[in-house]
Amino acid sequence: MPEPIALADAKLAILGLGLMGGSLAMALRGKCALILGADPQERAIIEAKERNVVDRAVKEAGEILPEADIVVLAAPVRAILQLLERLPDLHPGKAVVLDLGSTKTHIARAMQTLPDRFDPLGGHPMCGKEKSSLEYAEPELYRGAVFALTPLERTSERARSLALQIIQATGAHPLWLDPADHDRWAATTSHLPFLLASALVEATPAQAAPLIGPGYLSSTRLAGSSTPMMLDILATNRENILAVLIHYQEIIQDLSSLLAGGDDDRLAKFLSDIPAQRERLMRAKQSGGNA
Repeated sequence: MPEPIALADAKLAILGLGLMGGSLAMALRGKCALILGADPQERAIIEAKERNVVDRAVKEAGEILPEADIVVLAAPVRAILQLLERLPDLHPGKAVVLDLGSTKTHIARAMQTLPDRFDPLGGHPMCGKEKSSLEYAEPELYRGAVFALTPLERTSERARSLALQIIQATGAHPLWLDPADHDRWAATTSHLPFLLASALVEATPAQAAPLIGPGYLSSTRLAGSSTPMMLDILATNRENILAVLIHYQEIIQDLSSLLAGGDDDRLAKFLSDIPAQRERLMRAKQSGGNA
């Protein structure tokens, strides 16, 4: 059993220096022994060096991984799956492996196949922006956010402790979940909102643009998300997203029927119940889902 390690003594390698990986590096600066970064995009490497985001930034992950005792995979989901496949060849030693992917079931399955010298743990910080590049990274991005953790049966207490230290250092709050539960609930709270925002933009005629106000802007913010990133999410959580999308369509159909039929009483009843339901959801969020 490897000895416990304090975050202050840890050497991190963050693979992916976009919004999430860059923000994590910024939040952890000065809180661990060494922060290394890798990204295949030359622009990200140049900016990481200019902004002093990490101690060393390279394009090839294999150049830094042998030095790391914690590997953070901060890439789109399908890129994370590719990195997990390559990791045994890129890192010859032992390491805790934490990912930041937006879906967890496929990643947990891939983590399970890693050699025993790796200590894997799934993660997903519930924060971000519609812009995904390092340009928009900031050290406070994680502060106050829920950071979901999805351990495997093989995940050690050492890995759990390090993950909690990382979360505490960023100002986020941990939430332990089964990978399948994470994907089921994220389909409703994160992935469906992206599709709804996209549909609303598609449904808006150009002639209506002068009347766009704060409500429309906030409702469609997610439509500006990275298409490759969102395609990865949709592809790796397809069944859950389809289920909530079908349920949403049923609700919209009910509302359409109420409007078409002029049933103002039932429409008013539906609408008047929604603020209380939203308040219950907000209380449940504050209490960790137990309200």
